[in-house]
Amino acid sequence: MENMYWNPILETLPQEKIRALQLRKFKRIVDWAYHNSPFYRRIYQEAGFDPDDIKVFDDIKRVPKTDKGMLREVQNRPPFPYGDIMAVPLRDVTEFRQTSGTTGTPVYQAETWQDWELWSECWAYILYAQGYRETDRVFIPFGYNIFVAFWAGHYGAEKVGCEVVPGGVLDTEARILKMQELKCTAFMATPTYVLGMADTARKMGIDPAKDLNIKRITCAGEPGASIPTTKKRMEEAWGAKAYDHVGATEIGAWSYECTHQPGGLHVNEAFFIVEIEDIDTGEIIEEPGRKGKMVVTALDRIAKPCIRFDSKDVIQWADYTCGCGRTFRMIDGGVVGRTDDITKVKGVLLAPTAIEEVVRSIPELANDYQVVVSKEGDIDAIFLDVEFNPGGEAKQGGVLARLKDQLRVKVNLGFRINVHPYGTLPRYEVKAKRFKDLRKERKGG
Repeated sequence: MENMYWNPILETLPQEKIRALQLRKFKRIVDWAYHNSPFYRRIYQEAGFDPDDIKVFDDIKRVPKTDKGMLREVQNRPPFPYGDIMAVPLRDVTEFRQTSGTTGTPVYQAETWQDWELWSECWAYILYAQGYRETDRVFIPFGYNIFVAFWAGHYGAEKVGCEVVPGGVLDTEARILKMQELKCTAFMATPTYVLGMADTARKMGIDPAKDLNIKRITCAGEPGASIPTTKKRMEEAWGAKAYDHVGATEIGAWSYECTHQPGGLHVNEAFFIVEIEDIDTGEIIEEPGRKGKMVVTALDRIAKPCIRFDSKDVIQWADYTCGCGRTFRMIDGGVVGRTDDITKVKGVLLAPTAIEEVVRSIPELANDYQVVVSKEGDIDAIFLDVEFNPGGEAKQGGVLARLKDQLRVKVNLGFRINVHPYGTLPRYEVKAKRFKDLRKERKGG
């Protein structure tokens, strides 16, 4: 397959030319998958679909979708360990990655060298848009493991020309000291860990905003960096700009925030097609402001193609463009949740991100919290566990009243709130697991 990698002109192409490029790439990857992947050939033939059926952009929605359950199931077939979704011989695989497993059995991801170059290329788009340049010294505070987290960020930073400092084997205190010692200007982390590192630094007598040299932070793994109250907490704690990006092991790094920060994320339409599908009807949504689940195609991944993948991410198109001049379409407010997280409680549709926005808007409350939904007989009950920041307990009565009022207004539910001593709720470095629906566990058991 021909390489169709980065060209600075791509980000400012007129939409009609972007669509033409996407259609050409889509036809190419579907044809590649049909002729080289037994899995894709099987599901296409069962659906009566042939790659030659794709004539115009609107034909894309006729192509059968895939989802994570299908990827897990196919791993039971040869070739080990990926299954017959593979579209290249195993000898061409140069990288192994896997999903975090937070939503079930991990999915194994095979990458050719070309695929991995694509990952770093997409991250180069992200980092350049967020102001990273050759003068930046970027700290990566994660242990390098089989989970993809920040591997591609490392290589993307190198591609932009940054100096990269890997801090994986260090504990949080040692990471902070190393960032201080080397005067690092940027780092990448989950929003949870960004806030957790700031807490640790303050306990060490280090003010991240005054005593460190961080200018920009790139977040991943959680939606927090697109939640205004969480973004504000991070930026105030570090005296730096916090930027969001969204990606997934099976998909790639498909969207990013730029330095203009208009309130949404650019979709990297040079390498991905993002569709928004009505959760109930399956209709493809084109108009702004209407939420649906994302169906995404990675246009250039050849080892394990990702074609019309039901990501479960809930997004909506923005009704604005960005002042940066990029013409890629934007999603408003980032990823607002996942269809497997959004659930009904007492008849109300609940998105966990709405709870985070409320908790993080109250400065007396600590960064860490936990939500538990359960049943008391036949009635739903929802509990919120919080901590107060040191000194905040003195205002506990008024704060809890304000918290309950804000939750009632923003979430439309009454919560039972439990206060825990500071530092006793779980802390996370990668993906936080703050929302637990015990109703599902009870039903499954």
